[in-house]
Amino acid sequence: MTTGFFEFEGAKLHWWRWGMGPKSLLAFHGFGQHGQYFSPFARVLGSQYSVWSFDLFFHGQSVWPEPNQPLTPALWHRLIRAFLEQQGIGRFELAGYSMGGKFVLATLEAAAPQIDRMYLIAPDGIRTSFWYSMATYPIWARTFFRSLVDKPEPFYKLISGLERYKLMDKGILRFADWHMSNPDKRRKVYNSWTVFSPLRFNMRRIADLLVEQQIALEMYLGRYDRIMTPQGMQSLLRHLPHYRLEVLNTGHNGLIEAVARLIEEELRRGTRQQNYEQGGMKDQAFDEPKKGFGLRS
Repeated sequence: MTTGFFEFEGAKLHWWRWGMGPKSLLAFHGFGQHGQYFSPFARVLGSQYSVWSFDLFFHGQSVWPEPNQPLTPALWHRLIRAFLEQQGIGRFELAGYSMGGKFVLATLEAAAPQIDRMYLIAPDGIRTSFWYSMATYPIWARTFFRSLVDKPEPFYKLISGLERYKLMDKGILRFADWHMSNPDKRRKVYNSWTVFSPLRFNMRRIADLLVEQQIALEMYLGRYDRIMTPQGMQSLLRHLPHYRLEVLNTGHNGLIEAVARLIEEELRRGTRQQNYEQGGMKDQAFDEPKKGFGLRS
């Protein structure tokens, strides 16, 4: 494993790299994590891939220069293209978990002709959540969310009321409560919400890019995940003639490891081998994903 920094227009992006394989996979973690969370993919893919995993801004060792400066799609496009050029990466695959899904979609917009495959794991960015909308606009809502960093009592009253009147799933409430449990976490929530808020996507355009470039899409969700659900993914999937959708017997957490185990199992059985051997040939890579649901333990 090696690590390093990529500096661009005042931002500092920290990366982790495993393997020296001929194929490249760029991976983006979820909220509250860091780049090492994708090490299970590196373990499974072994010598076939060079796995590049990034600390997103406000996470790990990456640095965003100004919390009041939004990360626009245009800026991310420039940044990721410059990174690919610096590292000499031509063709590559993408993986994103939860919040990292937004960065997969932004990278797709930046470099679709270079991409062979995308792994979306309980991805954010397909369906805009109520919390993202409230945190970023209107102005009064943004001011309210900023105040919660130092004075979280109104948030806890809101959580208590939602739970008392059963207006929201308990799992989602626990998820929100954990991420707001101390000032550092609350500041990370606020900064991530506001700085990443411009990363929004037209699902018809995303689907067109996948189809036009014959990019294989594999999507993995948790059966007990109340945050990212199959129904919430339909705004993208309904526009696609081919994809693979697996619903694994897990919740939101632990999905990266669960997907890595599934890939490992399929490689051992030989059911993925042809696609991995032909990964650079888009017509064959595009054939495998199937339309439908799968429940796995």
